[in-house]
Amino acid sequence: MSFVLAAIGIWVAGWALNVRLANSASSQTKAVSLGIPLIFGATILIVWELVVRGLEVPLVILPPPSQIAATFARETAILWADFVQTFVKGALSGYVIGCVAAFVLAILVDRFDFLRRGLLPVGAFMAALPIVGTAPILVMWFGFDWQSKAAVVVVMVFFPMLVNTVAGLRETTAMQNDLMQTYGASYWQSFLKLRLPAAMPFVFNGLKISTTLALIGAIVAEFFGSPTLGMGFRISTSVGQLALDMVWAEIVVAALAGSAFYGVITLLERAVTFWHPSQRKQT
Repeated sequence: MSFVLAAIGIWVAGWALNVRLANSASSQTKAVSLGIPLIFGATILIVWELVVRGLEVPLVILPPPSQIAATFARETAILWADFVQTFVKGALSGYVIGCVAAFVLAILVDRFDFLRRGLLPVGAFMAALPIVGTAPILVMWFGFDWQSKAAVVVVMVFFPMLVNTVAGLRETTAMQNDLMQTYGASYWQSFLKLRLPAAMPFVFNGLKISTTLALIGAIVAEFFGSPTLGMGFRISTSVGQLALDMVWAEIVVAALAGSAFYGVITLLERAVTFWHPSQRKQT
């Protein structure tokens, strides 16, 4: 019971500290902005540890963070091999192929109106297909290695990237387009100097959405067939072995990889769209 009371006290103290920092005059500084989520995360981990140990929760239901950390440190080689198989080979390759293909097709859709009317409804239909239905088919088509996982990722990221890029290319106003015609600009000159820069916030929105979809798609696809490597394979087999500490270690790897991937795309967005009002407000 003492563990639970200590957890309640730490939670209340962490909450009060975060409220005080958020309402302080220095809340907009980088140190405070970084400190608030760190304090919140540390509070959750400490409370989790105390509650699990205080209530004697079985390890097969929820292991404490200390055991997950110990497993993470002990199984680093396996976790790294799973990361390379799932993220680098499956998710990242599928992400690049899917986003590049969607971007190129978006340019064609924007150039030819009949493609927009014909392909976008088909794309919406494809996006509505459940991954648990398409993943086994693609695994049978492309084999059990990372190629089938990349194919699943391509299917998942293609439509969000296509829709966002098409919407961005149509963002310019009629007055802006008429001005470019007044200057005698060709289609490609207008595209490169006006419409593509205006579309970049939408393009990066699609890229950021696709970062999470790519990792989810690669992990789920491994549930339906994989070599003896990969995050999805390890999670599936570890659940069967009741090794929940290994499952949570893989979840930590996936969370870190997904957050880092999203952060890289966000930094690229700030560098490319520094002129956009949304980016100026953040500086």
